[in-house]
Amino acid sequence: MKPKIVLAGLLLSACALTSQAQAPAKKVLTHDVYDSWKSIEADSLSNDGKFLLYGVEPQEGDGVLHLRDLTQNTGKAFKHGYKSAFTVDSRFAIFQIKPAYAVTRQAKLKKKKPEEMPKDSLAIYDLAKGSAQYVARVKSYKLPKQSGEWLAYQLEAPLATKAAKDTSKTKAATPAPAPSRPTGRATGAGTDKKEEASELVLRHLATGQEYRFDRVIDFQFSDKGNMLFFVKAAKDSLHKAGVHAFNTASRKAMPIDSGRVTYKNLVSDKAGEQLAFVTSKDSTGKDIRYFQLRHWVAKDNKIRVLADTAYKGMPAKWMVSEHAQLGFSDKGDRLFFGTFPRPTQYEKDSTKLDEEKVSLDVWTYRDPLIQPMQLKQLEREQKRSFLAVYDLKSKKIVQLATLEIPDVSLNPGRTSDVAVGSSNVNYLLSVGYDTPSRQDTWLIDLKDGSRKLAIKNTRGTPRLSPAGKYLYWYEPADSSWKAMSVKAGTPVNLTKKMKVAFYDEQNDMPTLPEEYGITGWTKDDAHLLVNDRYDIWRLDPSGKAAAVNITDGYGRQNNLQFRYLSLNPSQRVIPSEDQILLRTLDLKTKDAGFYTDHVTKAGAPQKVLMQPYSFSSVRKAKNSDRLIFRKASFKEYSDLWVSNTSFTNPQKISNANPQQNEYLWGSVELVDWRSDNGVPLEGLLFKPENFDPKKKYPMLVYFYERNAETLHNYRSPAPSASTINIPLFVSQGYLVFVPDIVYKDGYPGESAYHSIIPGVQSLVAKGFVDEKNMALQGQSWGGYQVAYLVTRTNMFKAAMAGAPVSNMTSAYGGIRWESGMSRQFQYERTQSRIGGTLWEKPMQYIENSPLFFVPKVETPLMMMANDNDGAVPWYQGIEMFMALRRLNKPVWLLVYNGEAHNLVQRKNRKDLSVRMSQFFDHYLKGAPEPAWMKKGVPTLVKGKEYGLELIEEPATATPAPGQQPATTPVSQPNTMR
Repeated sequence: MKPKIVLAGLLLSACALTSQAQAPAKKVLTHDVYDSWKSIEADSLSNDGKFLLYGVEPQEGDGVLHLRDLTQNTGKAFKHGYKSAFTVDSRFAIFQIKPAYAVTRQAKLKKKKPEEMPKDSLAIYDLAKGSAQYVARVKSYKLPKQSGEWLAYQLEAPLATKAAKDTSKTKAATPAPAPSRPTGRATGAGTDKKEEASELVLRHLATGQEYRFDRVIDFQFSDKGNMLFFVKAAKDSLHKAGVHAFNTASRKAMPIDSGRVTYKNLVSDKAGEQLAFVTSKDSTGKDIRYFQLRHWVAKDNKIRVLADTAYKGMPAKWMVSEHAQLGFSDKGDRLFFGTFPRPTQYEKDSTKLDEEKVSLDVWTYRDPLIQPMQLKQLEREQKRSFLAVYDLKSKKIVQLATLEIPDVSLNPGRTSDVAVGSSNVNYLLSVGYDTPSRQDTWLIDLKDGSRKLAIKNTRGTPRLSPAGKYLYWYEPADSSWKAMSVKAGTPVNLTKKMKVAFYDEQNDMPTLPEEYGITGWTKDDAHLLVNDRYDIWRLDPSGKAAAVNITDGYGRQNNLQFRYLSLNPSQRVIPSEDQILLRTLDLKTKDAGFYTDHVTKAGAPQKVLMQPYSFSSVRKAKNSDRLIFRKASFKEYSDLWVSNTSFTNPQKISNANPQQNEYLWGSVELVDWRSDNGVPLEGLLFKPENFDPKKKYPMLVYFYERNAETLHNYRSPAPSASTINIPLFVSQGYLVFVPDIVYKDGYPGESAYHSIIPGVQSLVAKGFVDEKNMALQGQSWGGYQVAYLVTRTNMFKAAMAGAPVSNMTSAYGGIRWESGMSRQFQYERTQSRIGGTLWEKPMQYIENSPLFFVPKVETPLMMMANDNDGAVPWYQGIEMFMALRRLNKPVWLLVYNGEAHNLVQRKNRKDLSVRMSQFFDHYLKGAPEPAWMKKGVPTLVKGKEYGLELIEEPATATPAPGQQPATTPVSQPNTMR
């Protein structure tokens, strides 16, 4: 029998080998795979927990909307579906269907007019019947928040230009046939919106009955769905612009207001019994347009003007703002709106030609904000409004915000009798270098507008508690949480006597550290819950009772970080008696998961789930204990999982990227070492698939502040906005090292050197890093550190720096053009970490500037500095390039025209990705040099030639992978400053 057994074993082994041999070999990731990699977008769970909607979207191309029946474990897929939602009663799924990518692209190539472009359609899917109805050419749709009976959708303007009769009724709407059809074109003259008015369809979902209204420009449901409000555009003298309503109970339409030019900002109360809007009789071409605040009440079907320029309670020469968002209080007894000072009207100078008029900006030291900030904020200031309230019981206007106190906030629900006013007006001159910024805070009485200075010169942001009983804030100046009773008016330091820190213990910037955040409030403002680095604390806002660690110090004892996770997005307070869910991170292993605990009951947190994954997007069904979440690791995409609130028997629902199994991927591990100063550090090491520790691999080193906590993050192959795509390079046989960095004030460059270089050396000592073929890459702050490191060491074969600051002395006095702010604050107090002004610490600005040490650079350097970069001025890249070029150092500068700090356009991202690969492959793997590196791309051929073709050299000039090119001498580490 033994020979037979051996023979059987041999046959089985042979079959296994044959099967293994037949299995297709895994492929290497290339730049061609980007478009096939997908992401999950806009997932939602029905309120009954039975159905799930989620979209699977490629980076470029056509997506698919998936509808899953979680009870039956079945599903349907809808090509091009997006903008999906369930009705509140979980009976229908509604979504739009976009045109196919190829169809839209072809229409663009044919330069079709906007109205001729392919348009969306709408799907109405009956979950019980498992069938859908479709409507063509739909612009948008809306559902009531608290009713599943109705759907309203607006059609695109019809292509036909021939006008048709107005089919809407002012007293009662006539039911219309289900198929949609064009009803003519309105001009849209009744609103400020550029879109043409078009037909609005109201559909009763259970019966399919539809009601139609033409010339609609805007529409809004009440929360309960009992009313649909909409604005009609003017068509002619007989069909004027106006606001209308449709009562879904009586099935009747009614006019609310008409005859004026513009109607904007419809808002109803929660009950749907009141409507407010602003309206103007002035034409849209006037320099100054006067608006009224109008109010409608269903009970008497009357319209009332609540506020106008000359109304009692309005500040003198102030106006109702058209830009403010209107809002009722939860009780419906107050209406909040915006006002603003009447702008000065200037007469046009008709005596001068345009070329005779001077255009200039005048900068003065007395300006509260520098001119670039003023220019950047111009549109915002032109649309700025100041909060006011109309008390519907006392019929009184109260102005809350003023020029001196421009920012006013309310408690959730707008139920409190006080508001919080904030102002940094007295500190504007210091904006740009004094951070965190300072402000004064007032308590404002909503009944009469009286104000009381509550807190002066705070660097925190005081807010009102949910019930409006307390002001509360974190004060960076003394790193404490404070509260102040609205009635008593005396601030109380809630954490002063506590031995734990509530400020960021890892802060390494020369500025006041931020807090770890607030968890929330319990009912009736009984307790304020705040976080330290590990645990959650319950504070008595009156300051009378001692603080209680509701997680019992378990986090600090076990190196776990607990953070409250709300499963009810509409919940304003944290339940005191109920069990709460805590999002949990192991700060040592980076494992993540969930624990449970109670706010008021004693006892350590109880573990629910901890795994070597990252978790996100946890959401619970409103009327069920079913929840969905995302789970990911470096090897596993963040797919959707479904479970219950105890996380028992979780099931994976989606599989967005099955094609990943076809490719070489790799792995990641946490590594640690000590900086040159003895500080313990962590980092991530990404290894190729089938890693062999006996072999040597080329290594890329990428960094930006701290990244160790991203150990379990998934990284999709995608074209780069500015940094290397880690999965792609790992798949192609590179090691990628991502070290954490700790900083010493005044020495940002040297700190990076003392953190990164020991980490690299610790890996080289393990024997699997090809120390002759290593490179650096970083963007922005990381780009600066790359530029600095190549002036300090020659141990790297190549380096790529995106948007680097090369000269801190010139950058310090510059402007961040995206915001208009001075760059001074960045160097003195935040990321650049110098800790003083240029004249206080001139040598540190110079010593940390790579430009002053370019003669020491021997590392080929590739840079990107885009000409519309609003964060790091592109001339910083130019300064570095010109210096290296003059010294005949190998340097290349990529300038993507019109692009900002990070690339936005996909075509440019793809281009940069290819060039970075070519650059690193040439220097670290001995690949042929591309034409753009060897010959450049002259302006004469810009846009016609791109220089991406590889130039093959004679065989003797092409080194083997892992070997040093013959033309580049091997350099030893240089630690000279």
